[in-house]
Amino acid sequence: MTKSIAYIKRAALTVCAAVAILGPSGTAPAYSLDMTDIDKLRTERKRANKSGKLPLPGTPDLNRLDERLSEAKITPDTPLFFRFFKAESEMEIWAGDENGNYSLFATYPICYWSGKLGPKLKEGDKQAPEGFYTINLEQSYHKGPRWPRSLNLGYPNPFDKINLRSGSYILIHGGCSSVGCFAMTNASSKEIHKLATQALEGGQSHIPVHVFPFRMTEENFAKYDAPKWQGFWRNLKEGYDLFERTKRPPRVSVCGLRYTVSASDRLEGVNPGPLQVCPETEQVIADLSHINKRVAEQPQVKPQTTEIKTASISGPAAYFTGPTASRVIANRLGDNFELQLAPQTSREGISPVLAKPLQCSLALPSCRKYADLREQIAHKTAMKLEEPKREKARAPKKKKSATKKKKRSSKSSRRTSSVVGETRHASSGEHRRWNEVQSVSFNN
Repeated sequence: MTKSIAYIKRAALTVCAAVAILGPSGTAPAYSLDMTDIDKLRTERKRANKSGKLPLPGTPDLNRLDERLSEAKITPDTPLFFRFFKAESEMEIWAGDENGNYSLFATYPICYWSGKLGPKLKEGDKQAPEGFYTINLEQSYHKGPRWPRSLNLGYPNPFDKINLRSGSYILIHGGCSSVGCFAMTNASSKEIHKLATQALEGGQSHIPVHVFPFRMTEENFAKYDAPKWQGFWRNLKEGYDLFERTKRPPRVSVCGLRYTVSASDRLEGVNPGPLQVCPETEQVIADLSHINKRVAEQPQVKPQTTEIKTASISGPAAYFTGPTASRVIANRLGDNFELQLAPQTSREGISPVLAKPLQCSLALPSCRKYADLREQIAHKTAMKLEEPKREKARAPKKKKSATKKKKRSSKSSRRTSSVVGETRHASSGEHRRWNEVQSVSFNN
């Protein structure tokens, strides 16, 4: 019974994923944010970087890093905490003490971040993410050709995965251009990277990184009114408010489709850990990862028509929010996922129902269970249909040899009878000739 309850929870959780992403039933209301001031600030900073007018206004004295560290009593083993605010284009570095309490060490202007306010949803949308992340030592060096000394934010985190968001290599790097990362200028990025690696090599296992759309005040919520993201932003505000109140990075976990935050103790403040994940949520993420891996390993399939793609995800998606859901789920799962839902070639003797496109999304456990059951039925049916052929293939060897013997004996008997006939014919002819010779001799 416990297993059934756990399965139901996972199924309900995954079903709710689509609803949480898309909002309540019906088409999500259109919204527009006033990005005028934000775009103006980003443009000014880009021009300043291009023309060499650096450092940007508000940048700490980068030439006095050692003195600043000494003044703030920051040592190589001091724990750090990062915060980003997109609307204000600012990054903060907070340093902890032996009691796990944090104080502001430096604020850096972000030279450029791409996209609008709101989370990153999929690979290639050129959107900077929002949420709670962590950086470990492995993430402190980028393996790509550009920006080797940059910090990998760790997107997508478990929250992003359970909400079917995709993307990779979201970095904190230098320069002043970006397609989803945070560009800090070369000099600022060098200092940030040095501080991060110093803390990680000094014993801090994970540096918490909180990325907010803006400073989470009620005034800003009223200013940046985006109904689509209000619920998500309010969830982020819980972490923002808890840190503002305790001055310790909160304990963050992912349960269901939202973040859960709670106050951290002194030990967690001194050495924060990674994001925690509830068991049911972790299992659903593992299921989705398994599906994506299977789809990625499939052989290349011919592109399907839009009609087939729409039909393949028209089940639950249409139930939740109509065509909008179909489009969003298609975006979340990618083209390969749709190809997996394409119809199979119907086999003789097997019902077309077992080969037609699935009318549900394989992101749902119930749909995966149905697909597996359907595949089993089709396999059993095919085995039954092929049984006579297998029986015929097994028995024939003995029957074949007996038949061959009969054929051989009949052929040899025919050959023998023909030889005997010919012999008889030949002997009778000779007998007649002998009689003729004798009669002639006698008459003479």
